[in-house]
Amino acid sequence: MTLSSIGNTSVSPVSNVSDLLTKNIRNQPNSTAIGTSDGRTAISYGQLDALVRSVVTQLSALGLRRGDTVALLSDNSLEFVLGFYAIVSSRARVAPLNPELTSSELDKRLSQLSPHAVLLPRSLVSNFESRDDVGRLIPFWIMEFNSSGSSNVRIVTKRGRTRAPVESAESTTSVNDSNNVALLMFTGGTTGAPKLVPLTHRNVVASIENISCGYALSPDDATLLVMPLFHGHGLIAGLLSTLASGGRAYVPSTGSFSAHLFWPDVVRLGVTWYTAVPTIHRILLNRASNEYPKSVPVPLRFIRSCSAPLDKQLAADTAATFRAPMISAYGMTEACHQVSSNPLPANGANNMSSVGLATGVEIRIVADDGRDVPTGGVGEIWIRGETITPGYLGNSEANSSSFADGWFRSGDLGSKDETGYIFLRGRLKEMINRAGEKISPRDIDAVLLSHPKVLEAASFGEADTMYGENVQAGVVLRPGMSATEGELRDYCRARLSTFEVPQRIYIVSDFPHTAKGSIDRRALAAQFA
Repeated sequence: MTLSSIGNTSVSPVSNVSDLLTKNIRNQPNSTAIGTSDGRTAISYGQLDALVRSVVTQLSALGLRRGDTVALLSDNSLEFVLGFYAIVSSRARVAPLNPELTSSELDKRLSQLSPHAVLLPRSLVSNFESRDDVGRLIPFWIMEFNSSGSSNVRIVTKRGRTRAPVESAESTTSVNDSNNVALLMFTGGTTGAPKLVPLTHRNVVASIENISCGYALSPDDATLLVMPLFHGHGLIAGLLSTLASGGRAYVPSTGSFSAHLFWPDVVRLGVTWYTAVPTIHRILLNRASNEYPKSVPVPLRFIRSCSAPLDKQLAADTAATFRAPMISAYGMTEACHQVSSNPLPANGANNMSSVGLATGVEIRIVADDGRDVPTGGVGEIWIRGETITPGYLGNSEANSSSFADGWFRSGDLGSKDETGYIFLRGRLKEMINRAGEKISPRDIDAVLLSHPKVLEAASFGEADTMYGENVQAGVVLRPGMSATEGELRDYCRARLSTFEVPQRIYIVSDFPHTAKGSIDRRALAAQFA
């Protein structure tokens, strides 16, 4: 490990994502791999292997072939885990999708994917069937998992024709899958239409190994999966890295994050770490006075934050209140989630203003002319490494603008200090251009968040005939607090340049959020347009 990067940069001999489980299946078959947070179901590594093999056999009988795509439509459930591993073990491509997508959004994604089938748990069938025109021509398969007594799983075909079963030789022949696509994920789409990102087995394995190594994950660890598994944050960092390192991963019994159940689950299950977006950290901190178990030992050794900017005060307050170091990380779909992270306290400085050091990738900070900016200067973050996608599917325009000489242009603005720590400065497409002055929304957010009455803040640009754009912002106040727009603008005037002060500050009860929990600036701007 060097000061400028952390993670495992060695080339892994593993060629298929599912192969990362082999050591744990062999060495600790009776240890819990995955379970539900209510404690009713716990599946050992040996049982997980048997269940996945059963699903692989059934998918083969339904005609699933190497290279096919299966859309996995599921919440955080045991069925998601079984379906994911069975699909990649079959050398097919898995495309996790948010079950809360609207009919039109789901139709668009299915149209882009052209999947062989949709796989979903029995609990979500009624939701899927009740939607008009969703995937009408696509077969869908229902997974029924019975956890009572001897666990078993069954795949039922609901509609559509199946192919002839695949010959068993195809599924057992030794094949190097490293460069084959394992995972298809859509970008968040906060700055435009979602793009389809293919990630190879090599990409996913490298990312898992970087994360596992950087956080020293081991069989002694357990995590509660509060982030959606249909996003890279929950899937790569939460689920796959935990299981690859031999730990225990628990899905919420409700299928998603539940604040009032969180701490009882953490204590009962012996959770040693969890990863979430700042919104979830803020919710937990806000409820801590009534819900955090101060008199009971909480086994957390660290807390991780990623997928949205983490303000310094929230990081400090969370670490102090929950008595565990807060580790800020930086990730994106195109890099198979994690790009950088602060190290664990034992391995280096934890700079709460930074998203840390590169993890198994190279990072450049590049000016508009394509040259590296001086240390401390602000430019676009360019990334290169084994975790980077080969390129967007079916989108030559995005590929030509996002990839240059082997580097991925992230669209994020950042800087790097002399020791290699990365600092985020905003998104290129989010920058507000007021009469030629380029303004970072995150700088304004940081000032508003420092106000003692403000819980959440998000600034954005509004079209203006004179200045091109003017600055506006929305805030959510802390419970029981009251403030006026004038009060908040005066606070900004004392701390920002004149051109950065928001012309309007809207006080709202809640913000629109993306599916992974980050504030949706585009939706917020549209709300007040």
